Amino acid sequence: MTTTDSAAHPRFVEALRGLGLDDVTGRIRGFPEATRTAAEAAAAIGCELSQICKSLIFAADGEPVLVLMDGASRVDVERVREELGAAKVTRADAKLVRETTGYAIGGVPPFGHRTKTRVLADRSLLAHDVVWAAAGTPYTVFPMAPGDLVAHAGATLVEVRERTA
Repeated sequence: MTTTDSAAHPRFVEALRGLGLDDVTGRIRGFPEATRTAAEAAAAIGCELSQICKSLIFAADGEPVLVLMDGASRVDVERVREELGAAKVTRADAKLVRETTGYAIGGVPPFGHRTKTRVLADRSLLAHDVVWAAAGTPYTVFPMAPGDLVAHAGATLVEVRERTA
């Protein structure tokens, strides 16, 4: 593991600096093995799976929407649909993810995207003092207080995770 912003996606580093988050650039961690999934990221970092912030793109009536979800939970697409008042919500394909965010699946950060997108953040993220999110590549992550992450992403706090039985 390395602690450097040089491994992070340049657009994401630029977004951090634009938000006045220069201190975060020094806490970006790069890994030789991919941290593409929440489980891979948690194992590499040495944190709980729920401390990973997944950045997932969905299509709501054809419009992209970003959902921020803790790594231990799954998004309930029906709850997203209800939250947005959409007729139909589906997972976005890799092409739409890249077109919308400018990043590949597995490296999508919670902000610093190519286009402005509506953002929903599940309240489960607030259960921790710190969460880890992708820094624009499948090999880089950064830590941030979840309230700050939600604010910088311009997210609306919602409850969209699958309910457990």
